[in-house]
Amino acid sequence: MSDIHGILNIFKPPGLTSFQVVAKVKRLTEVKRVGHAGTLDQPASGVLPVALGQANRLIEYLHGTPKVYRAKIELGTTTDTYDAMGQVMSKADPSSVSFQRLSETLDTFRGYIWQTPPPYSAVRYQGHRLHELTRAGIQVTIAPRQVQIYRLELLYWDSPFMELEVECSKGTYIRSLTHDIGQVLGCGAYLKELSREKYGPFHKEESASLEELDVACKDGKWVELVYPLDEVLLSWQAVILGEDKEKAVRQGRQVGWKELNTVTKQCRAYNLDGCFVGVLKWEVGDNRWGPEKIFNLTLSP
Repeated sequence: MSDIHGILNIFKPPGLTSFQVVAKVKRLTEVKRVGHAGTLDQPASGVLPVALGQANRLIEYLHGTPKVYRAKIELGTTTDTYDAMGQVMSKADPSSVSFQRLSETLDTFRGYIWQTPPPYSAVRYQGHRLHELTRAGIQVTIAPRQVQIYRLELLYWDSPFMELEVECSKGTYIRSLTHDIGQVLGCGAYLKELSREKYGPFHKEESASLEELDVACKDGKWVELVYPLDEVLLSWQAVILGEDKEKAVRQGRQVGWKELNTVTKQCRAYNLDGCFVGVLKWEVGDNRWGPEKIFNLTLSP
Protein backbone atom coordinates (compact mmCIF):
# COMPACT_ATOMS: atom_id res chain seq x y z
CA MET A 1 0.00 0.00 0.00
CA SER A 2 2.99 2.31 -0.33
CA ASP A 3 1.37 3.95 -3.39
CA ILE A 4 -1.48 5.50 -1.37
CA HIS A 5 -1.39 9.30 -1.34
CA GLY A 6 -3.89 11.21 0.78
CA ILE A 7 -4.82 12.36 4.27
CA LEU A 8 -6.32 10.54 7.24
CA ASN A 9 -8.39 12.54 9.70
CA ILE A 10 -7.27 10.78 12.87
CA PHE A 11 -8.64 11.35 16.35
CA LYS A 12 -5.65 11.66 18.68
CA PRO A 13 -6.53 10.40 22.14
CA PRO A 14 -5.10 12.00 25.27
CA GLY A 15 -1.97 10.30 26.55
CA LEU A 16 -0.31 9.71 23.17
CA THR A 17 2.11 12.08 21.47
CA SER A 18 1.45 13.12 17.89
CA PHE A 19 4.60 11.21 16.90
CA GLN A 20 3.25 8.04 18.51
CA VAL A 21 0.02 8.39 16.54
CA VAL A 22 2.00 8.74 13.30
CA ALA A 23 4.05 5.66 14.20
CA LYS A 24 0.88 3.62 14.78
CA VAL A 25 -0.62 4.77 11.48
CA LYS A 26 2.58 3.86 9.68
CA ARG A 27 2.61 0.39 11.25
CA LEU A 28 -1.06 -0.29 10.54
CA THR A 29 -1.15 0.97 6.95
CA GLU A 30 2.40 -0.04 5.95
CA VAL A 31 2.74 3.26 4.10
CA LYS A 32 6.39 4.27 4.03
CA ARG A 33 6.07 8.05 4.17
CA VAL A 34 3.74 9.29 6.91
CA GLY A 35 3.65 12.72 8.53
CA HIS A 36 1.24 14.98 10.39
CA ALA A 37 0.13 18.59 10.60
CA GLY A 38 -0.24 20.63 13.76
CA THR A 39 1.29 18.86 16.75
CA LEU A 40 -1.06 18.28 19.67
CA ASP A 41 0.40 18.14 23.19
CA GLN A 42 0.34 14.71 24.82
CA PRO A 43 -2.61 15.46 27.15
CA ALA A 44 -4.69 16.97 24.33
CA SER A 45 -7.09 15.14 22.05
CA GLY A 46 -8.86 15.78 18.76
CA VAL A 47 -8.19 16.22 15.07
CA LEU A 48 -4.74 15.22 13.84
CA PRO A 49 -4.42 15.24 10.04
CA VAL A 50 -2.01 12.48 9.02
CA ALA A 51 -0.49 12.73 5.55
CA LEU A 52 0.35 9.67 3.48
CA GLY A 53 2.85 9.58 0.64
CA GLN A 54 2.87 12.63 -1.61
CA ALA A 55 0.26 14.38 0.55
CA ASN A 56 3.16 15.35 2.81
CA ARG A 57 4.14 17.90 0.17
CA LEU A 58 0.83 19.74 0.71
CA ILE A 59 0.86 19.84 4.52
CA GLU A 60 2.42 23.31 4.50
CA TYR A 61 -0.80 24.71 2.99
CA LEU A 62 -2.82 23.24 5.87
CA HIS A 63 -0.66 25.01 8.47
CA GLY A 64 -2.12 28.39 7.58
CA THR A 65 -5.76 27.34 7.95
CA PRO A 66 -7.73 28.20 11.13
CA LYS A 67 -8.05 25.73 14.01
CA VAL A 68 -10.89 25.39 16.51
CA TYR A 69 -10.25 24.24 20.10
CA ARG A 70 -12.35 23.58 23.19
CA ALA A 71 -10.51 24.36 26.38
CA LYS A 72 -11.53 23.47 29.94
CA ILE A 73 -9.87 25.92 32.32
CA GLU A 74 -9.59 26.28 36.09
CA LEU A 75 -9.03 29.69 37.64
CA GLY A 76 -7.01 30.22 40.82
CA THR A 77 -4.10 27.88 40.05
CA THR A 78 -1.00 28.21 37.89
CA THR A 79 1.42 25.46 36.81
CA ASP A 80 4.87 25.61 35.27
CA THR A 81 3.60 24.01 32.04
CA TYR A 82 0.38 26.06 31.99
CA ASP A 83 -1.60 22.78 31.93
CA ALA A 84 -2.51 19.83 34.16
CA MET A 85 0.78 18.05 33.45
CA GLY A 86 2.89 20.58 35.36
CA GLN A 87 3.83 21.38 38.91
CA VAL A 88 1.60 23.83 40.79
CA MET A 89 3.35 27.19 41.06
CA SER A 90 0.75 29.31 42.81
CA LYS A 91 -2.77 29.33 44.19
CA ALA A 92 -5.16 32.23 44.66
CA ASP A 93 -8.82 32.79 45.44
CA PRO A 94 -10.77 33.38 42.19
CA SER A 95 -14.09 34.12 43.93
CA SER A 96 -13.79 37.85 43.20
CA VAL A 97 -13.92 37.21 39.43
CA SER A 98 -17.43 38.10 38.29
CA PHE A 99 -19.07 37.10 35.02
CA GLN A 100 -18.88 40.70 33.82
CA ARG A 101 -15.18 40.97 34.61
CA LEU A 102 -14.49 37.67 32.90
CA SER A 103 -16.44 38.76 29.80
CA GLU A 104 -14.57 42.08 29.67
CA THR A 105 -11.25 40.24 29.99
CA LEU A 106 -12.09 37.83 27.19
CA ASP A 107 -12.89 40.82 24.95
CA THR A 108 -9.24 41.89 25.19
CA PHE A 109 -8.08 38.55 23.78
CA ARG A 110 -10.07 38.71 20.55
CA GLY A 111 -8.44 39.77 17.29
CA TYR A 112 -4.68 40.19 16.96
CA ILE A 113 -2.84 39.59 20.22
CA TRP A 114 0.77 39.17 21.33
CA GLN A 115 1.61 35.85 22.90
CA THR A 116 4.73 34.22 24.35
CA PRO A 117 5.08 30.43 23.86
CA PRO A 118 5.02 28.34 27.06
CA PRO A 119 8.42 27.49 28.58
CA TYR A 120 7.58 23.81 28.05
CA SER A 121 7.02 23.79 24.29
CA ALA A 122 8.63 22.63 21.06
CA VAL A 123 9.57 26.16 19.96
CA ARG A 124 13.26 26.35 19.08
CA TYR A 125 15.74 28.77 20.63
CA GLN A 126 19.28 28.75 19.20
CA GLY A 127 18.81 25.20 17.93
CA HIS A 128 17.25 23.79 21.11
CA ARG A 129 13.65 23.12 22.05
CA LEU A 130 12.32 25.32 24.83
CA HIS A 131 11.23 22.32 26.88
CA GLU A 132 14.80 20.94 26.71
CA LEU A 133 16.26 24.20 27.98
CA THR A 134 13.62 24.57 30.69
CA ARG A 135 14.21 21.05 32.00
CA ALA A 136 17.93 21.78 32.07
CA GLY A 137 17.28 24.82 34.24
CA ILE A 138 18.25 27.29 31.51
CA GLN A 139 16.03 30.36 31.37
CA VAL A 140 15.77 32.21 28.08
CA THR A 141 13.77 35.22 26.94
CA ILE A 142 11.46 34.52 24.02
CA ALA A 143 10.02 37.45 22.10
CA PRO A 144 6.21 37.58 21.99
CA ARG A 145 4.60 36.58 18.71
CA GLN A 146 1.52 38.01 17.10
CA VAL A 147 -1.34 35.56 16.59
CA GLN A 148 -4.98 36.05 15.71
CA ILE A 149 -8.00 34.92 17.70
CA TYR A 150 -10.86 34.85 15.19
CA ARG A 151 -13.45 33.73 17.73
CA LEU A 152 -13.46 33.31 21.50
CA GLU A 153 -16.69 32.04 23.07
CA LEU A 154 -17.48 31.31 26.69
CA LEU A 155 -19.39 28.02 26.63
CA TYR A 156 -19.53 27.34 30.37
CA TRP A 157 -18.86 29.28 33.56
CA ASP A 158 -19.18 28.03 37.13
CA SER A 159 -16.31 29.54 39.12
CA PRO A 160 -13.56 28.46 39.24
CA PHE A 161 -14.25 26.42 36.09
CA MET A 162 -14.98 27.58 32.58
CA GLU A 163 -14.95 26.23 29.05
CA LEU A 164 -13.93 28.22 25.99
CA GLU A 165 -14.20 27.58 22.28
CA VAL A 166 -11.35 29.24 20.41
CA GLU A 167 -10.89 29.67 16.67
CA CYS A 168 -7.37 30.86 16.03
CA SER A 169 -4.50 31.23 13.59
CA LYS A 170 -1.41 29.08 13.32
CA GLY A 171 1.16 29.47 16.09
CA THR A 172 -1.46 30.05 18.80
CA TYR A 173 -0.85 28.27 22.09
CA ILE A 174 -4.06 27.69 24.03
CA ARG A 175 -1.94 27.04 27.13
CA SER A 176 -0.45 30.52 26.84
CA LEU A 177 -3.88 32.01 26.16
CA THR A 178 -5.17 30.35 29.35
CA HIS A 179 -2.19 31.54 31.38
CA ASP A 180 -2.48 35.10 30.08
CA ILE A 181 -6.21 35.27 30.85
CA GLY A 182 -5.44 34.15 34.40
CA GLN A 183 -2.77 36.81 34.77
CA VAL A 184 -5.10 39.58 33.63
CA LEU A 185 -7.78 38.37 36.04
CA GLY A 186 -5.16 38.41 38.81
CA CYS A 187 -5.86 34.91 40.11
CA GLY A 188 -3.99 32.72 37.64
CA ALA A 189 -5.35 29.87 35.52
CA TYR A 190 -4.27 26.61 33.95
CA LEU A 191 -5.55 24.42 31.13
CA LYS A 192 -7.28 21.29 32.46
CA GLU A 193 -8.30 19.72 29.15
CA LEU A 194 -7.91 20.57 25.47
CA SER A 195 -9.62 19.19 22.39
CA ARG A 196 -9.04 20.25 18.79
CA GLU A 197 -12.47 20.30 17.17
CA LYS A 198 -11.49 21.41 13.68
CA TYR A 199 -8.38 21.90 11.61
CA GLY A 200 -8.92 23.36 8.15
CA PRO A 201 -11.46 21.08 6.39
CA PHE A 202 -11.18 18.31 9.00
CA HIS A 203 -13.73 17.99 11.84
CA LYS A 204 -13.51 15.94 15.03
CA GLU A 205 -16.92 14.32 14.52
CA GLU A 206 -15.67 12.94 11.19
CA SER A 207 -12.32 11.71 12.52
CA ALA A 208 -11.34 8.04 12.81
CA SER A 209 -9.91 6.60 16.01
CA LEU A 210 -6.81 4.42 15.93
CA GLU A 211 -9.05 1.49 16.90
CA GLU A 212 -11.31 2.16 13.90
CA LEU A 213 -8.27 2.39 11.65
CA ASP A 214 -6.98 -0.90 13.05
CA VAL A 215 -10.27 -2.66 12.27
CA ALA A 216 -10.40 -1.11 8.79
CA CYS A 217 -6.85 -2.28 8.09
CA LYS A 218 -7.68 -5.83 9.16
CA ASP A 219 -10.77 -5.75 6.93
CA GLY A 220 -8.77 -4.35 4.02
CA LYS A 221 -11.01 -1.25 3.88
CA TRP A 222 -8.83 1.43 5.45
CA VAL A 223 -8.30 3.21 2.13
CA GLU A 224 -11.95 4.26 2.35
CA LEU A 225 -10.92 6.52 5.25
CA VAL A 226 -8.35 8.39 3.17
CA TYR A 227 -9.18 11.86 1.86
CA PRO A 228 -7.74 12.88 -1.54
CA LEU A 229 -4.41 14.65 -1.18
CA ASP A 230 -5.87 17.90 -2.56
CA GLU A 231 -8.50 18.03 0.23
CA VAL A 232 -6.55 20.82 1.96
CA LEU A 233 -6.83 22.99 -1.17
CA LEU A 234 -10.55 22.73 -1.90
CA SER A 235 -11.21 26.31 -0.76
CA TRP A 236 -8.81 27.57 -3.45
CA GLN A 237 -9.76 28.55 -6.97
CA ALA A 238 -9.27 25.74 -9.49
CA VAL A 239 -8.34 25.54 -13.14
CA ILE A 240 -8.61 22.78 -15.74
CA LEU A 241 -5.52 22.34 -17.90
CA GLY A 242 -5.79 21.43 -21.53
CA GLU A 243 -3.21 19.04 -22.93
CA ASP A 244 -0.83 21.78 -24.04
CA LYS A 245 -0.93 23.67 -20.75
CA GLU A 246 -0.61 20.49 -18.72
CA LYS A 247 2.47 19.57 -20.71
CA ALA A 248 3.88 23.08 -20.22
CA VAL A 249 3.56 23.15 -16.43
CA ARG A 250 4.93 19.61 -16.14
CA GLN A 251 7.96 20.86 -18.04
CA GLY A 252 8.32 23.79 -15.62
CA ARG A 253 7.01 26.44 -18.00
CA GLN A 254 4.60 29.28 -17.25
CA VAL A 255 1.11 29.61 -18.69
CA GLY A 256 -1.52 32.33 -18.74
CA TRP A 257 -5.19 32.64 -17.66
CA LYS A 258 -6.74 36.06 -17.79
CA GLU A 259 -9.92 34.85 -16.04
CA LEU A 260 -8.12 33.66 -12.88
CA ASN A 261 -8.07 35.80 -9.74
CA THR A 262 -4.45 36.76 -9.07
CA VAL A 263 -5.07 38.17 -5.58
CA THR A 264 -4.62 34.78 -3.90
CA LYS A 265 -1.38 34.14 -5.84
CA GLN A 266 -2.03 30.37 -5.93
CA CYS A 267 -4.50 27.95 -7.50
CA ARG A 268 -5.01 24.19 -7.82
CA ALA A 269 -4.82 22.60 -11.24
CA TYR A 270 -6.39 19.49 -12.79
CA ASN A 271 -6.08 17.84 -16.17
CA LEU A 272 -8.91 16.94 -18.55
CA ASP A 273 -9.31 13.55 -16.84
CA GLY A 274 -9.96 15.24 -13.49
CA CYS A 275 -6.64 14.19 -12.01
CA PHE A 276 -4.91 16.60 -9.65
CA VAL A 277 -1.85 18.06 -11.38
CA GLY A 278 -0.59 20.37 -8.67
CA VAL A 279 -0.30 23.90 -7.33
CA LEU A 280 0.33 26.88 -9.59
CA LYS A 281 1.57 30.25 -8.36
CA TRP A 282 1.18 33.73 -9.85
CA GLU A 283 4.50 35.10 -11.08
CA VAL A 284 4.06 38.84 -10.56
CA GLY A 285 6.98 39.93 -12.69
CA ASP A 286 5.95 37.80 -15.64
CA ASN A 287 2.16 38.17 -15.20
CA ARG A 288 1.77 34.44 -15.74
CA TRP A 289 1.11 31.29 -13.72
CA GLY A 290 4.00 28.95 -13.04
CA PRO A 291 4.27 25.50 -11.41
CA GLU A 292 4.89 25.47 -7.64
CA LYS A 293 4.29 21.80 -6.82
CA ILE A 294 3.53 19.29 -9.56
CA PHE A 295 2.35 15.71 -9.04
CA ASN A 296 2.44 12.77 -11.42
CA LEU A 297 -0.33 10.74 -9.84
CA THR A 298 -3.65 9.20 -10.77
CA LEU A 299 -6.67 10.04 -8.65
CA SER A 300 -5.89 9.10 -5.06
CA PRO A 301 -6.89 7.24 -3.01
